[in-house]
Amino acid sequence: MDTYSVLREFADSWFLIFMFAFFIGACIKAFWPWSTSERQDASMIPFRHDEPVTPTACENCNGGSCQKLAAKLEMETANG
Repeated sequence: MDTYSVLREFADSWFLIFMFAFFIGACIKAFWPWSTSERQDASMIPFRHDEPVTPTACENCNGGSCQKLAAKLEMETANG
């Protein structure tokens, strides 16, 4: 038997079983309940360095509703 045939038989049988077991193990690890905090941390990576945006009073407002809204939002964020 030549080398190609031996490797082909190995890939068709044992390596296929190994890859299937690896896939199932990766799925179990990803969806296991103890990894919930890891998944939540990874999902927040795009927002990690963002600062919250608070509206400020515009120059054209002349003390109107946008300043009241900004004050209300500041109080809500300060209270939690």
